[in-house]
Amino acid sequence: MNKMNSSHRNPIQGKKTILSLLAIIIVIGGTYLFVRGKAEESGQAALGGKEIMVYKTPTCGCCGAFISYLKKKDVAVKMENVANLDAVKRQYGVPSELSSCHTSIIDGYVVEGHIPLEAIEKLLSERPNIKGIALPGMPSGTPGMPGPKFEKWDIRSFTDDGTVGTFTTI
Repeated sequence: MNKMNSSHRNPIQGKKTILSLLAIIIVIGGTYLFVRGKAEESGQAALGGKEIMVYKTPTCGCCGAFISYLKKKDVAVKMENVANLDAVKRQYGVPSELSSCHTSIIDGYVVEGHIPLEAIEKLLSERPNIKGIALPGMPSGTPGMPGPKFEKWDIRSFTDDGTVGTFTTI
């Protein structure tokens, strides 16, 4: 009988093994780059790791939903329930006509209301000379508010001297 010596390997089988290992390395590397890219698109990367402080009343459900929205986007959130939210708004200079149900602070800027993350990212990347941004009221479909989006959201800007303008429209 002609037996093959176990020390001899089939050269084709060896090439297949090498190709299989290379394919595994490529898949793992591609997955790593994809996941890394998604992490960079998350709120944490977009906000530069900055924490947002949200002031809200203890009984407001939509404020809690807004906080959940931010956390799902990997944003670091600190929250404080306050009995008198109007005092917080006065402290941070939020014009009464721009008022909403919660007031947030991030990196020295005021973020008033149910503002989408993309507007907060724009604020922090452009760093305009303003006090903050606001989305007055509680529009349907905004982060934390139930319902569909019926119209474009006009995100307002405001300054220390009370000047109000348009920051962006989403």
